[in-house]
Parts: sequence; C-alpha cells; structure tokens
Amino acid sequence: MQFPTQIYVATQPVNLHLSFDRLAGLVRDALGGDPRAGHAFLFHNKRTTHVKLLWHDGRSYRILYCRLDRGRFRIPMSIPAGAVHVEVSSRELELILEGIDDKLLRLARRTVR
Repeated sequence: MQFPTQIYVATQPVNLHLSFDRLAGLVRDALGGDPRAGHAFLFHNKRTTHVKLLWHDGRSYRILYCRLDRGRFRIPMSIPAGAVHVEVSSRELELILEGIDDKLLRLARRTVR
C-alpha cells in the first residue's frame, strides 16, 4: 500500500454523504487535482464536526471518515484568498484528526519556556 505523499485540505465544506467517485470528482473539478496521484485530500462538513480523507494507494481508493465525540475539527485558518485547498504536513493532519488546535499548542509551548 502506498501512503500519501502530499496532503491537501479543502477550504470549503462539502456534503460528506459523497463517496469515492463523487469525492474523486470534486478533487478533479473543484480542487484541480489528480485523485490518483498518491496525494490525500481532506474534506469537512459545514460545522467541521465530520471529516473524510480520500486518497488512492496505487491500487484503490481509500476513505477515512472521522467524527469527534464532542467539539470540532480544527481546519487551518491561514487560508490565502481564493484558495480552494491548502497543503498541510502529516503532523498537521494528525493534529486535525485528533481535534487538537495547533495554535493552542504553540501558545502552550511559549508559556512553558
């Protein structure tokens, strides 16, 4: 299985009832990407209570669907004007999927010093 080389977060909410083919179509049409290029694409609903991560591992599409027990996912807020997606690191993706706000972590690190 091939793991994603780059990770992109959609800046606009989507209907998370969509599955493999429709999400791949969104990657192509709305995000201007190639869903089979080995990159991961993270989508979120309007309230950021649910997220779906779509990627193609070289053989098949994969989807990771997450819902937090409480709270909201922390989608990156530093989005350039007009951007349809932003690239994040694997560490940033991990923080998003855990529901952790990386700004609070940076603030905590500064306070501890």
